[in-house]
Amino acid sequence: MQQEFDVVCLGGGVAGEAIAGELQGSGLSIAVVERELVGGECPYWGCVPSKTLLRSGETLEEAGRARTLAASRVDWDVDFPKVSKRVLWMARDLDDSRPAAALEATGAKLVRGEGKLVDLRTVEVGGDQLTARRAVVIANGGTAAIPPIEGLNKVDFWTNRQAAIPRELPERLVVLGGGAVGVELAQAFARLGSKVTIVEAGPRFLGLEEPEAGAALLPHLKADAIEIIVGDPCVAVEKQASDVVLHLKSGAVVSGDRVLVATGRRPNFEAWLPAGLTQTEKGWLKVDPETLEARDGIYGAGDITGIGGFTHLAYYHGQIVARRLRGKDARADHTAVPRVTYTDPEIASVGWSEQSARGHGVDVAVVTMDPAETARGYIHDFHDGTLKLIGDKERGVLVGATLVTPRAGEILGELVVALKLGTPLRELADVIHPFPAFNRVLGAAFEQLASKVS
Repeated sequence: MQQEFDVVCLGGGVAGEAIAGELQGSGLSIAVVERELVGGECPYWGCVPSKTLLRSGETLEEAGRARTLAASRVDWDVDFPKVSKRVLWMARDLDDSRPAAALEATGAKLVRGEGKLVDLRTVEVGGDQLTARRAVVIANGGTAAIPPIEGLNKVDFWTNRQAAIPRELPERLVVLGGGAVGVELAQAFARLGSKVTIVEAGPRFLGLEEPEAGAALLPHLKADAIEIIVGDPCVAVEKQASDVVLHLKSGAVVSGDRVLVATGRRPNFEAWLPAGLTQTEKGWLKVDPETLEARDGIYGAGDITGIGGFTHLAYYHGQIVARRLRGKDARADHTAVPRVTYTDPEIASVGWSEQSARGHGVDVAVVTMDPAETARGYIHDFHDGTLKLIGDKERGVLVGATLVTPRAGEILGELVVALKLGTPLRELADVIHPFPAFNRVLGAAFEQLASKVS
């Protein structure tokens, strides 16, 4: 069967939902093709369940802190079935009937099945062909990247999909990869009772963040009894009785009853590569970063562009694409994309790192402070945090920021706006912050940074 629409969107995740919502009432017809669940990775196997799992561990840690701040005795028994049930409930019990109904309520046609772009205007789903009169949008995201390690394909490993909605609590969990996903899930399971080891092939964990971020988080992870091995890649994996054994390059051996592979993401390129679209060096769909066009009438939105694997960015891309489809000259601005790692304490960043800024030829000024050394830090009994601000001496503006502190994700909003608008540092230094909030540390930091660029 052949059907025609103004727009065909390959992927019903966050970007696809945003496009359908923005096109409602426009007079443009749209078909959204989804092979799994409407909403994509985030609500079912990513952000929502993983942060719910983290919250369960965080409440136990907070209860333990009462021994220092408020109580002489605090005891509990971890009820993992209760944790697992709540996490699955937050993941909608893997039922997308309500999001699917909401998508169709916008006027979009939901087409379930494996979609493939067979030419620049046609998406094939099963035996049906969907033809786009105006544009095709590729928003089919990515999946867990599995490294070619000898023997890994012969063991029953986890990816984020099994770890984010766990049905069991491993006694010993080995996390292969020390990025945001690996570190978040490592802390969640450690606080629920697993003995956790992180194995990171690179020279440091959280390698995409400032070095100060990992250094500040390290004592918190050690306090959770997490062992971290860096700079020693896994070269082979084997099954020994009930254990999964990892052999590292140094000759060291790490074993556990579960292995979580958290070594990054790869694009779902199989659905669109046969149509002749261009890939980036890492395999993602190459698009113009402002218009999000891969070709005339072909758009990319969300993770598939390789610009950033964030739910909020996918939603933003969906808005930009839909507005362009409606005839507006909407353009994406990626200068201030926020990112948060929801460990305890949180890590929040925006803009360039110091190294990136220098690589772009910026004459940088740097200020670092510890939010723990503030009134709120002492009130909260918080230790070992960091704030790092990167300024452009020539322009007198903020170009990057990283925080490791409780509520870092909430504090970050001010920095996102400052960076996006290019607010002069002298103006930022004049902002009044409430006492004794955690964000008050920004006032002193901006004052110092402003003095270095004036």
